[in-house]
Amino acid sequence: MKKLTLLGSTGSIGTQTLQIVAAYPERFGVVGLSAHSNMVLLSEQVRQFRPEVVAVAGEPERRQLRELLADLAVLPEIWTGPSGLVQVAAHGASQVVVTGVVGVAGLLPTLAAIEAGKDIALANKETLVAAGPVVLPRIRAKGVQLLPIDSEHSAIFQCLQSNALTQNQGLNKIILTASGGAFRDWPVERLQTATVRDALKHPNWVMGKKITVDSATLMNKGLEVIEAHWLFGLDYDQIEIVIHPQSIIHSLIEWTDTSVLAQLGWPDMRLPILYALSWPERLSTPWRPLDLVEVGTLTFKAPDHEKYPCMQLAYRVGRVGGTLPAVLNAANEAVVELFLQESISFTDIPRLLALTCDAHSPVQQPTLVDVIEVDHWARQQVQRQAQRTVV
Repeated sequence: MKKLTLLGSTGSIGTQTLQIVAAYPERFGVVGLSAHSNMVLLSEQVRQFRPEVVAVAGEPERRQLRELLADLAVLPEIWTGPSGLVQVAAHGASQVVVTGVVGVAGLLPTLAAIEAGKDIALANKETLVAAGPVVLPRIRAKGVQLLPIDSEHSAIFQCLQSNALTQNQGLNKIILTASGGAFRDWPVERLQTATVRDALKHPNWVMGKKITVDSATLMNKGLEVIEAHWLFGLDYDQIEIVIHPQSIIHSLIEWTDTSVLAQLGWPDMRLPILYALSWPERLSTPWRPLDLVEVGTLTFKAPDHEKYPCMQLAYRVGRVGGTLPAVLNAANEAVVELFLQESISFTDIPRLLALTCDAHSPVQQPTLVDVIEVDHWARQQVQRQAQRTVV
């Protein structure tokens, strides 16, 4: 039985991961869980999966969770705050840590899990975007596996399993597919009036608010380009984005002989989660197989850079490297929060991101301390820029 720790157990990735654990009780068990504030759902998860340890946001959440579990004879140990999340990530006999927390909050617990010798099932793209130069050397030094859960990177990873050569020899480029998000059929002029409610209407996927807004700006794809650079060791000129509205092809790879391989499936995050958990095996599932006749048509188009300026910004930031991707990541978290609070407009998002990145002088070959410091600086810079420029 493979033992798992799940960070972010009450979110979209977390709940779907636990569905898989429940469906394969002979294959997977739970050592640790973490959640921020949804103590009712977390208490139900604790009852069902009986973890040894749990992390929650703070003391009020710990008290609430204890009250909800008061009838249990044995309670898990409950830790609080960022330090509690780090403790849970490194705890015990878990072999795989699933990082389902959103944002740079996943960085320190991911590093703690790596140092503890645990494989990482990575659903938190911000970890590599902000700190790829820090994380990858530690992955190699500890000899642990980094298994992608994002559907696009999982697709690339699955396609690469066909290669009998090492170090991805013969790989020419990777092609990340994008649904186009909530505004894929909107003319660019209409984006001036886009509301939070509009941005959260993703046509294909059910996700959290932050990633859904990122999909609407296509910043999620820009961040995935930077993540793919670190995961697969390719230059940015070898990473391409294509709009694929049906979300059936999850990504593709092109070999030097021009042969192209693709991974297809319904838009269902359980597939990449299961593969990350079961790798290198594939488990049989009762899920509905892909029916190409039912799908009927697969279409593709080039991204509209006027509508989605965040993509080109991400490429520019990635090529500069150093601490600039950490600035972009932190700034994006901050501007999305402002947008969700209706403090800025949708079209303010790329403008504030560019202003913040332009104000930073990157540190090359950054340390973890550098990454943490510029993360804090970028969030403050967004607030300053928003106060100066948003009418």
